[in-house]
Amino acid sequence: MKIVIDTHTHSVASGHAYSTISEIAMAARKRRLKGFVITEHGPALQGFPHVYYFGNINILPLKLHNVRLYRGVELNIMDSSGEVDLNHRYLRPLDFVMAGLHEACFLPQSESENTAALTAAIANPFVDAISHPGNPEFPVNYETVVRAAVSAGKALEINNSSFRVRKGSEANCRTIVRLAKRYGALLCCGSDAHFAADAGNFKYALELIHEEGIHADQVINSSVARFEYFSSCRKQARLGAC
Repeated sequence: MKIVIDTHTHSVASGHAYSTISEIAMAARKRRLKGFVITEHGPALQGFPHVYYFGNINILPLKLHNVRLYRGVELNIMDSSGEVDLNHRYLRPLDFVMAGLHEACFLPQSESENTAALTAAIANPFVDAISHPGNPEFPVNYETVVRAAVSAGKALEINNSSFRVRKGSEANCRTIVRLAKRYGALLCCGSDAHFAADAGNFKYALELIHEEGIHADQVINSSVARFEYFSSCRKQARLGAC
């Protein structure tokens, strides 16, 4: 299986990343990706883009350095009710909307409270996928989360950077993948690149997915057609929720 679209990248606009969107596109081309999603953090994190950034995101070209550029966001889950930090008017036109737990916006709590936050975010009609759900800082009931994702038709990310920067993620990600295989949950592989050279780096995530026997049909960014079908369906769902 190959991953042809990187669904999780950050540029200098995210405040703690080190490359421009153009540099990410060049790196994606070098790795022979078909596309990448620019997913800056939501505005609740200090130093991150103002909402106007997302209001102006349509000025970005559809192709950059001959690589397809998809417009996205990595929202912050703010509380156990699944509240996120960007209004739906900014989310409607995006190609891919992730939401994740970040310590600066949601302090790690009990397993039940963390699980409630993730499942509520999954139920949010404006959210397409959950970023780095294997983060060991936020213990959750993975069976509950995976089954919620299946029910809602949402994707769960296997985040390649987590294997390096979130120690303890590998075992959690393996649990997620095994449950995804059992219940038929959708997955996505993201580099979570904060520097251009990491764009398209799926080494650890792909090894795990291959080891657990996941078929390409379950991984939304294993082909352009598969990703664009998922994105189109989710866009329609977001429009219908308004």
